[in-house]
Amino acid sequence: MLDDSRRILDLAEEKSLTLDEEVCRKARTELTTPNLRLAAELAWLPGLSPVKTDALISALQDRGVSPSDDPAAPSLVRINVMSVPFWHDDRTATSQFARYSAEKAADFILHFSHLVAAVDPEEVRRDINNYRRLSGFSEIQGIDQIEAELSILWRKYVDNFKEALNTMPPAALVESMARAVRSDTSRGEKQASLFLDQLVDVYQDETKVFLQGEIDKISTLLKSARALAPKGPAAVSPTVANLEAVVRNWVKVAEPIQLSLKSRGIDHDLSQQIAFGIRSLGVDLFNEHDFLDQSQRITKLLQQLFAYVPEVVARVDEDAKTIRSIAEKRERAADDFAEWARSITYQTEVGLLFKEKLAISPDGIEWHGKHVPLASISQVRWGGVSHSVNGIPTGSTYTIGVRDGYSETVISLKDNAKYSAFLACLWKAVCVRLMSEILAALRAGQHLQVGDVVLTDTGVTLTKHNVFAANERVFCDWSQIKIWSANGSFVIGSKSDKKVHSALPYLTTFNVHIVEQLIRLNFKTPSKTLSSLLEPG
Repeated sequence: MLDDSRRILDLAEEKSLTLDEEVCRKARTELTTPNLRLAAELAWLPGLSPVKTDALISALQDRGVSPSDDPAAPSLVRINVMSVPFWHDDRTATSQFARYSAEKAADFILHFSHLVAAVDPEEVRRDINNYRRLSGFSEIQGIDQIEAELSILWRKYVDNFKEALNTMPPAALVESMARAVRSDTSRGEKQASLFLDQLVDVYQDETKVFLQGEIDKISTLLKSARALAPKGPAAVSPTVANLEAVVRNWVKVAEPIQLSLKSRGIDHDLSQQIAFGIRSLGVDLFNEHDFLDQSQRITKLLQQLFAYVPEVVARVDEDAKTIRSIAEKRERAADDFAEWARSITYQTEVGLLFKEKLAISPDGIEWHGKHVPLASISQVRWGGVSHSVNGIPTGSTYTIGVRDGYSETVISLKDNAKYSAFLACLWKAVCVRLMSEILAALRAGQHLQVGDVVLTDTGVTLTKHNVFAANERVFCDWSQIKIWSANGSFVIGSKSDKKVHSALPYLTTFNVHIVEQLIRLNFKTPSKTLSSLLEPG
């Protein structure tokens, strides 16, 4: 860099005897024309003394130089030293990168990128001008030309890195880029060095064909999963597993791009396209087929693989909250059902000599070999009768009747403990449901006939018992009645007229126990309508 134009001309003439004359002419022109000379100066070792320059060149020829050999050297010098293998005709860098592990290649890329970011154009201008004053070439007045030429040099180095990286095994290439970008962006939280962003842009162009091809595979799998969904979750599961494998591989290649673009505040369109396509499948599997497990699996996959795509993260996180809430409600419902199932399950044997099985469970009631599903039961009755001989108690018999739409099943017992245990289960298993159904029917404007009593939402129609005339039907609202039990019957009467009353025998009247419970509950919190019991609180 200290040689003047005359010295360069002499050297070019001398070299033309052994090298291609055109090559020598081109080099001479570049080195003697101030504007063209700058590119060569920048790619050389500006800022290094002649003695150190000679020593460095000898070291490079003898053993090669690692980037950390001289941390005191100017950043541009160290960059150019790291780039020496790229310029060799035998492509030493190519074979060098082919042998690198992903970790070593990532470290090389990061170190190179950080050195590029550390180059100070003003410092470079000063170093080059120091040489130009001694060699007789015109000095550079501003940094604009320095910055422009440096941009061209960085682009050349990006292209060289691309060629070198392409010699690595594909998996190692992808991992080296991912490692470098993860580190430099703090997983997308801060922008990478400019050189690394430029390298990622080239990587994005190089991988575009692969990524687009895999999108076609993913689209096919999404269609297949939808087609299989009507056959049940077991049919869909293998396709979802295949989809997961393909998407994981796709994201592994796309991750450096996702991170780099996120750090620059740019959306990765292909990632959004894939993520929202997969999300749509998860939503459809849940909304149309109630596949909660598959939907959760897809949501977790999206959260894991597209964590560096902000728009996707926001949408999928909302999905995850919704699905988690639904899953928790179902889990609580399952726990509640399990507890309910335990509370209504009872089994015993009835009879002294010939045993009969009596059982109740979520599956239904079993008695005398007959099975009655719980959901089919629409009416119930029960009661006990005490027996005596000559005033001496001889025991009691207990009767329980359940009716479905076709017939009645009558259970007779003599053991009060078994009777009480079975009734407790029957109440939870059937009567609570019947209470809700009766209230809902009354609210809808229907009436309920129980014995000679007619119930509506606002009151009851009772019988007025006349001595010398025909009995009459009298309506009383809920505030006008009173209730009591007498002679094995539930009695409803008018508060103001003793003749107005109706008796409903417990043992023979269907659903009388349920009606009694509803009226008693309404008395605790008086209301004009019985169906107000359906309201919370």
